Amino acid sequence: MSVGKYAVVIGAGMAGLAAAGALADWFEKVVIVERDSLPAGALPRAGTPQAEHAHGLLVGGLQALEALFPGLSDDFARVGGVPLRVNQDLREEWPDRDPLPQRDFGLFGYLMSRPLIEFTVRQRVLQRSNIVVRQNCRALNIAADDAGRRVTAVHCMTGSGQCGETLPADIVVDASGRGHLTTNLLQAIGRPQPRDTKIGIDLGYTTAVMTTPNDAPSDWKMVLTRPNLPDSTRRAILLPMEGNRWMMSVAGQGADRPPADWDALLVYLRQLATPTIYNAVRRLAPVGKLRRFALPESVRRDFAAVEAFPDGLIPIGDSICRFNPVYGQGMTVAAKEARLLHKLLEERTSKTNPLAGLGQTFLAEAQCLIETPWMMSAIPDFASPATRGERPVDLEQSLRSATALSRIAARDPAVHRLMVEVWHMLKSHNAYHDPDLVRRVRAEMATAW
Repeated sequence: MSVGKYAVVIGAGMAGLAAAGALADWFEKVVIVERDSLPAGALPRAGTPQAEHAHGLLVGGLQALEALFPGLSDDFARVGGVPLRVNQDLREEWPDRDPLPQRDFGLFGYLMSRPLIEFTVRQRVLQRSNIVVRQNCRALNIAADDAGRRVTAVHCMTGSGQCGETLPADIVVDASGRGHLTTNLLQAIGRPQPRDTKIGIDLGYTTAVMTTPNDAPSDWKMVLTRPNLPDSTRRAILLPMEGNRWMMSVAGQGADRPPADWDALLVYLRQLATPTIYNAVRRLAPVGKLRRFALPESVRRDFAAVEAFPDGLIPIGDSICRFNPVYGQGMTVAAKEARLLHKLLEERTSKTNPLAGLGQTFLAEAQCLIETPWMMSAIPDFASPATRGERPVDLEQSLRSATALSRIAARDPAVHRLMVEVWHMLKSHNAYHDPDLVRRVRAEMATAW
C-alpha cells in the first residue's frame, strides 16, 4: 500500500541508503540526492572523509539492515567481509584488569571497510525499481507550504552549478550529516531551533592498512585496547578487512592525538595501556600512506522538543546525533532509525493522512533509541579531564558502576552476554536496572573500593 507519491532522501551515505530502503515499500518514487560523484566500486569519496578509518557495524545494525534488505549478510560474505563471532573473536583489553573472556554468544557480524559496506548496500538500493540516485546534485534547501505545516519540495543544484531543479516531495529525509538543511527550514518557517548537547572531545585518529601477516595470531581476529583514563586517552583497534588486510585505527584526544608518521606511530603504540597491537604490527609496513581524521565534538540535537515540527520532514543519522566515532555506533544507530521509520510508515497505511505527525513521532522514538549509545559513549568520554561539556552529577558513580559491571561479567557469562547485547544495541541500557544485577554491582563496588 502506498503512503505517498514522492520521497526525497538527501545524502547517499549509510543513513540515506537505509532510509531509502525503508521508504521504497511505501512511496511510488524515491529520489536520493547526493552531491558527490559516487564511485563504481568500494572506494572512498569526498563526502565521507572518515570512511578510510576503521568502522564497525554492530549486530543490532546488521539485523536492522537485514530486515530492510533481506539476504544482505550473504552479500557481505560474498564480497569479502570477514565473519566475526561475538565475542569469541574479539580480544578486549583494559589497562587495569585482564581481558574479558572470549566467549561465543552465538552472535555474528562482518568486518570490512566502510567503502565496501556502503557500496554493497548501495547496490541493493539500486535494485529497487522505484529508487533513483541523483549524484553530483547538491540540495540547497527544503521547501514547505505557506503555513510551514508540511514539506513540499527540495531545491537542488547540479554539480556544475548551472542548472537548478525542484523535486516535489511528500516526505524529505535529511541524511546530509549535519542537519543544517533541517535547521535552516525551521528558521525559515519561524520554528525554534533544537537544543544541542555538545561534548568537546578534540579527537584525532590515524589509520594504517597492512597486509595480514602469515603468522597472524589464531586466538583473535580483532583487538580493542582501551585507554588508561583519566591519565591517557590513547586507544587503538586492529581488525581484519577484505583483501587479506589489517586495518589499524589509533586515537587520542587533544595532546594525545596520534602522529601521521609510521615510525612515530610505532612509538605511540608502545605507550598504549597494553602491548598486543604494537607486537602485532611492529614488523609490518603500511600499504599506502597513513590517513588522519579529527572531530572536535559529539553533538546531539533534540528535534523532538520542537513544537509544530513540519509534517513530512525526517532528519536521520548524524543529522540528529553525531557520536564519538571510536565507539563504532553511528552506522548501527542510522540503520535502526531507518528500520523505525519503516515500522511507523507500515502502521500508518490505513490512515487518511498517514504523514500527519509522523516526524514528531519518529523523532520521539529515535531519541529513546539514541539514549543507550549516547550514554555508553558520553560517560567514558567524560572520564577524561580534557573533555568539555556538562558532566553528569553522578559521573564518578557511573564510572565505578561500569567498572564493577565489567568485573562481574568477567566471572559470569550471563552478565557478560547482557553487556554484549546492550553494546550491540540488541537491548536497552535499562536492562542494567534489574534489581538483582543492581544489588550485585553495588556489592562489587563496595568490595573494590
